[in-house]
Amino acid sequence: MIDRKELLTEIKEEKRLRKLIRKGIKLYMEGKLNKENRLRQVIRELIPEVAKTDVPDAQPHRSTGINVLEDLLRNIIPTIEDGYKALTSDKDQRDSFRAHILNAIVNSLKPVAVVADLPKSAAALEEEQDLTIKVDAEEGDEDLDKFIPVRDIDMPQEEEEEDTFSIEGADETGRNFASITFNKVEKQILDAYESLANKKDAKLFYDYLLTNQKLYFDKFEDEILPAVPEPDSPDYEKKEDEEVDLDF
Repeated sequence: MIDRKELLTEIKEEKRLRKLIRKGIKLYMEGKLNKENRLRQVIRELIPEVAKTDVPDAQPHRSTGINVLEDLLRNIIPTIEDGYKALTSDKDQRDSFRAHILNAIVNSLKPVAVVADLPKSAAALEEEQDLTIKVDAEEGDEDLDKFIPVRDIDMPQEEEEEDTFSIEGADETGRNFASITFNKVEKQILDAYESLANKKDAKLFYDYLLTNQKLYFDKFEDEILPAVPEPDSPDYEKKEDEEVDLDF
């Protein structure tokens, strides 16, 4: 039989122990809270100091052409990526998109490059010749200006514009998507290229633009490829075979 005195002593000791434990937990939590409050205070004091510190900007490239290209790529790559990755039915569509975009970049920049390479004297001479032709036409065609065409056959015929965008034999869906996409980015590409009067900068811009665009197309293709198949696992397959279907 348990002695009543001993029982009371044990109960009393248990209560004292619990009180000590509660006190210990309280002190621990208060200490932890104080540490957290102190840490927050230190962080708040550091934030203004960090804000006052001048953080140097990213080091620009030594070539102005590359700096201009970097800004351009930030703007146009997301647009081109969206158009490319929307073509998921067939890789031929994406190959066509890629070829049309690259071809369009070359065709758009080539006239600008040719004009930039012309000597100023030759450009001025060409401008004078155009002016002379216009003046002669105005002076010699007074009677033609009085003519009023009323028949379809006499109406000035609009010349059909030559399709310089399409690539023969390439997938038409890819071409259509490339055309829509390039219309969104062409002006940005031309503006960036025309801003470079220095021939060396312009050449670097042109070469690196094509190279980077090809590399980005490679990355796009890798990102939309199907997931890599899981490797075989004999143990997993064995367990799967051992599972029993239960009918309820």
